[in-house]
Amino acid sequence: MSRLPFAQTYGPWAVVAGGSEGLGAAFAAGIAQRGVNLVLVARRPEPLELTAAQLRREHGVEVIMVAADLASPGTLDQIATAAADLEVGLVIANAAIAPQGPFTDTGPAELAGTVDLNCRASMLLARTFLPGMARRGHGGMIFVSSLAGMQGVPGLAAYSATKAYLISLGESLWAELRPAGVDVLTVCAGAVATPGYQQAASRRVPGTTSPEFVAASALRSLGHGFRVVPGTVNRVSAFALQRLTPRRTAIGVFGRAAAASLKQ
Repeated sequence: MSRLPFAQTYGPWAVVAGGSEGLGAAFAAGIAQRGVNLVLVARRPEPLELTAAQLRREHGVEVIMVAADLASPGTLDQIATAAADLEVGLVIANAAIAPQGPFTDTGPAELAGTVDLNCRASMLLARTFLPGMARRGHGGMIFVSSLAGMQGVPGLAAYSATKAYLISLGESLWAELRPAGVDVLTVCAGAVATPGYQQAASRRVPGTTSPEFVAASALRSLGHGFRVVPGTVNRVSAFALQRLTPRRTAIGVFGRAAAASLKQ
């Protein structure tokens, strides 16, 4: 897609949540390459500043930084204030955490934080920016979900549940906002070789993709349906486990894959 049509439809500004490194940084780079300015939101200021400087240098776009924890209630107000005078045409809801291990061993505070970041923040980002897009008649939103959201995953119970929430939310908003000219897409990625995944994983599982590949697939798919599964191996796996395999079996397959890939 050329710079001009993308920037006209999804610009002139985009908000990327979790935009300092990994998949969020890949989304930011792909958006900047298409000529759209950025509001980057991330918890740690140091990598946020490095990513912002690189985007300004390589793509000549404006970048506004919001260094804040999206799991905190006041962060959405900070983002809204930072973007108050901007025409935001695209939002990427990417920030997430994934508690590992038995659900009964995970503390209530960690579980609540997972819901706050993975679900509440994404929903309120949508509520903050989608009304303006609908009034203007164009724009887009991308929810970063996971193949783990298509069924329960033992050992990643809270994470898979929050990703299922995003799949449902994304599908609903896709249908609601299509008549207004706003595109909503949910990305159901498999394992992505982000810094966080590489720290947690003991080995690279089949179908692992790069952040750049996932971001490019999502941006290319925006406006062409409600869901994308990046990567041929992941698409085949998703089809087989959803359409050809009993639900009980699919749960076991994902549970064993998660247990095998994560460091103990």
